[in-house]
Amino acid sequence: MVKVALIRGEDPLEATYKALDLIRADTFFNSSDRVLIKPNYIVANKPEYGEVTDPKVVEAVSTYLLNHGVHNITIGEGGLESDTADKAFKLLGLRDFAARYNFKLVNLNLDDYVEVNPPNALKLKSVRIAKTALSCNAIVSIPKLKVHRLATVTLSVKNLMGTLHDKGIMHNHIHDKLIDLFRILNPRLAVIDGIIAGEGGEIGSTPVRMGVIIAGNDLIAVDAVGAAIMGFNPMSIEYIRKAYEMGLGIGDLNSIEVIGGGIDEVKRRFRIGGLSFSSISRFIREKL
Repeated sequence: MVKVALIRGEDPLEATYKALDLIRADTFFNSSDRVLIKPNYIVANKPEYGEVTDPKVVEAVSTYLLNHGVHNITIGEGGLESDTADKAFKLLGLRDFAARYNFKLVNLNLDDYVEVNPPNALKLKSVRIAKTALSCNAIVSIPKLKVHRLATVTLSVKNLMGTLHDKGIMHNHIHDKLIDLFRILNPRLAVIDGIIAGEGGEIGSTPVRMGVIIAGNDLIAVDAVGAAIMGFNPMSIEYIRKAYEMGLGIGDLNSIEVIGGGIDEVKRRFRIGGLSFSSISRFIREKL
């Protein structure tokens, strides 16, 4: 039975280290791996707004791997605009963090791109992917725990869209294309930042204090647990169900051993759609 760690806590560093230790994440890597740490910085904002990955989770995963002998580590993200990732790296202190540990920091929107034509694709017949993502043999997806207006949830699999040249091509038949992208990149590990989650939508989220970190090496299982925590039946989410049926991961909660904590201890129903007064006010403040 596949294991997914669910750790409760308010300290992102401590909770992430606990989750990684619990699943023995070091056993999924070796010293020769070329690792891409892929957070969610769709916008350049602070994590307490429920939209982007807490940099402390990124720091925890990166230093955990470094302490277990993995030295070739790149932190990379695209974002909504060409300079979004660079703004986020600076705002969140990741530029200084990467320099301190000699990690590479890459704005994937400004990277070279490689055209990929995956065999037996469901819908994504041709796609341009950042060269950095393809040159790294071990991708760690570190999304925010939040909902999405098209895909229902935006978790570790959808977070891979940040590696694409044209993210808009994904929005038609999004679930099938997420599966295709997942098969191309074959990520190694997922760590969901649910310390402060986001409901309403992927941008302009309403922050929800959940105090959880979710981690595992089966991204479909990790996303299934994340979806369940937000009050959704994982098998009702098309990409999770289809990936499970295709043998790409475990989407059935009955076949997932959640360790460290229980889903029912933290579960709540997340709202999708609309903007809250607080998110509208925040948008206005930031534009003035």
